[in-house]
Amino acid sequence: MKKIEAIIRLSRFEKVRDALATIGVRFFTLKDVKGFGLQKGETITYRGSTFDSDYIARLQLDILANDEMVEKIVDTIVSAGRTGEVGDGKITVYDVNQVVRIRTQETGANAI
Repeated sequence: MKKIEAIIRLSRFEKVRDALATIGVRFFTLKDVKGFGLQKGETITYRGSTFDSDYIARLQLDILANDEMVEKIVDTIVSAGRTGEVGDGKITVYDVNQVVRIRTQETGANAI
């Protein structure tokens, strides 16, 4: 089992979500995150004044998947989330030792 963490642009979320649904990804965790990287922070206008922020607002998707689905999920996120501009995001994949579904106490792949 693997955990896939994908940091994507807010503007690409619906496209990524819909693309994941078409390949059978029915559940993921979503977090608002802020980062600092190659792309400059965003300009915010509030009550007529313009401010430069030092962070970049993004979304992080956390997806648990069986090993055989990982490549398909990563390819789907890349194709749906890519704009070709700096700041498209990052995807990391981690090994998962155990998963337990709290409600039923199922473990492993059955708990995903």
